[in-house]
Amino acid sequence: MKLKDIVTLKTKSIVPLQDEHYHLYSLPSFDKNQCREEILGKDIQSNKYIVPDKCILFNKLNVRFKRVWRIDNKDNNKLCSTEFLPLIIDKTKVNYQYCYYLLISERITDYLCGQNTNTSGSHKRIDPLDFLNIDIQLPFIEEQTRIGSLLAYIDSKIALNRAINHNLEAMAKQLYDYWFVQFDFPNKEGKPYKSSGGEMVWNEKLKREIPKGWKDITFNSFINKNKAGDWGDDIPKDGTIKVGCVRGADIIKLNDVPTRYITSKHSDRLLEDGDIVIEVSGGSPVQATGRVALITKGVIERNGGALVCSNFCQSFSMEKRVLSEYFYYLWQNLYDNDNMFNFEGKTSGIKNFQTDVFLANHWFEVPEQLIETFHTIVSQYHLMIDQNIIENNNLIKQRDELLPLLMNGQVSVNYDLSHD
Repeated sequence: MKLKDIVTLKTKSIVPLQDEHYHLYSLPSFDKNQCREEILGKDIQSNKYIVPDKCILFNKLNVRFKRVWRIDNKDNNKLCSTEFLPLIIDKTKVNYQYCYYLLISERITDYLCGQNTNTSGSHKRIDPLDFLNIDIQLPFIEEQTRIGSLLAYIDSKIALNRAINHNLEAMAKQLYDYWFVQFDFPNKEGKPYKSSGGEMVWNEKLKREIPKGWKDITFNSFINKNKAGDWGDDIPKDGTIKVGCVRGADIIKLNDVPTRYITSKHSDRLLEDGDIVIEVSGGSPVQATGRVALITKGVIERNGGALVCSNFCQSFSMEKRVLSEYFYYLWQNLYDNDNMFNFEGKTSGIKNFQTDVFLANHWFEVPEQLIETFHTIVSQYHLMIDQNIIENNNLIKQRDELLPLLMNGQVSVNYDLSHD
């Protein structure tokens, strides 16, 4: 049979109403592992497809990236980018979960990548008619259910780890805000300092109140040394070191970074546990330069054991390792509040972060004992985050190795995992 025998394409589009609230499934959300955007119609720039309940969204742009989305919820006002094909499943012929894994299988991807595609610039889009006319073979529905359930269980564990990591990162940000923005760190009695009447004094350099006894310092005071970026070569040469290279695009995930080869003379540029990486060139009108990443042992280990940052980034080693988590969340807090837009210049149309200007600014010096306590708590969060990412990398590898074997019938699932 053909793919069109088991799925129906639904491409009804609407103009979003200005004051309506929508659940928008978009390419940026997918690529960031976010489920969707919550957005008002006035902020949606073009017509969108209506997303039916219990459907699969298949992205027609650059199919090798396998942007395929299962829509399990029954919310109203679900929309998606017109770069997705909304597919309704014929439940009498195919199991919903199995159909999803069929659509992300190499059988489908290889076929579509080998077909002539409609092009727009450097972007390649599949022809929906070619897509729907792909020849397929299906096992009995009972076997489909077993295969779909097994793979879905693996994906549910991956999704759970990602949700845990999201919450751990949110907890660390919340703790930074509570202690170092609201100044409700634990006082000598273990009570919130400012809320319990802790004395605040005006600091003229900072133009703000800070806890009594705290001093002002420059951002530079946190830093021991700067490390230049290095893009290196794409092939090994005599006297080179194999490294992973953190680009601006990798700062969010810090996972599966590109492999490069740098000269051994530049080994002093290798990143170490506790280093801070910032993006110094790039950005956009709505995204400032200065995005930041914290390098941990886990980040280095899962990316091959040796890391540098690219030429469009810069890294710092802290004066003390215990400062790293504090400095990272300090920088992240300033970035999230759009402060970094104030430290941008332009060269040949490219935005550049004015690092030296920024680091010359004054901040407050937190007592060392409080910094150490923050480090002790938050470093454990990051250890758990790194462990979950490593587990997910292994699960993804196992799933991707199982997928073609199950789809080709080379292995079978004997135990029924269905829980629908």
